[in-house]
Amino acid sequence: MDEYFKNQVAVVTGAGGTLCSEIAVDLACRGARVVLIGRTAGKLQSVADRITGNGGTCLIRPGDVTDEGAMKEIATELQKTWGACRFLINGAGGNNAGAITTNTAFEPSELDAERPAGSVGFFDLDLECFETVLHINTLGTVIPCRTFGRTMAEAGRGAIVNFASMNSYRPLTRVPAYAMSKAAIVNFTSFLAAYLAPAGIRVNAVAPGFFVNERSRKILCTPEGGLTRRGENVISHTPQKRFGEARELLGCVEWLLNDEAAAFVTGVTVPVDGGFLTSVGI
Repeated sequence: MDEYFKNQVAVVTGAGGTLCSEIAVDLACRGARVVLIGRTAGKLQSVADRITGNGGTCLIRPGDVTDEGAMKEIATELQKTWGACRFLINGAGGNNAGAITTNTAFEPSELDAERPAGSVGFFDLDLECFETVLHINTLGTVIPCRTFGRTMAEAGRGAIVNFASMNSYRPLTRVPAYAMSKAAIVNFTSFLAAYLAPAGIRVNAVAPGFFVNERSRKILCTPEGGLTRRGENVISHTPQKRFGEARELLGCVEWLLNDEAAAFVTGVTVPVDGGFLTSVGI
């Protein structure tokens, strides 16, 4: 139990995911009352079982973070039952296969009417899929900040942690929509930090490096447990020569949320990447 977090309301979006589930469990272990928001009730229930099994307190609220009406309903309910949100972790987001190229750079065959089967270049991307990625990663952060941030402003205090990415700094090949949206998160975090400072709210972000989850495992690892070519490239650019583990993100998030330890920290994005950003591979 941590007296700083004890009985404080923490909202975690994307709470069923690999990273945010660990954050939610950690905050609950520290005494926070945690609200688990995500699209899949089953995944949220698994996290809730871990929390209650450890003696923690939580609520499951399945929902789409891009639905402002749904988020307002949750915020209103919390205000009446547990009080104002004190901590908001915006972990919801994702990618879409239709917004990912197979090519890492332009190839003349991309323009051919009869191009190779399965070959997807920038000119072939499905724009509707592209837009869904921008939507979930940007508005999926903006909307919770508006709804839960409002209750923070009314209370005169709060801390928000958004989720950026390595793509925020370097547009990795094949994922232009994801990179574009995660770059926007860094800019939005800076804007909101300056805007909400008079309300007593600090806004920061974390930029996780390569942590293996269900989605990235298919990209970075082979079925046999080895590394794909892309996985090898990631490791070769990571000085610590490994992928991150979810628990290794906790210390940074706890620090950013703590108004005592990080009282004068707002508007920053902190990489937690095993040194990935330090290496150009030469």
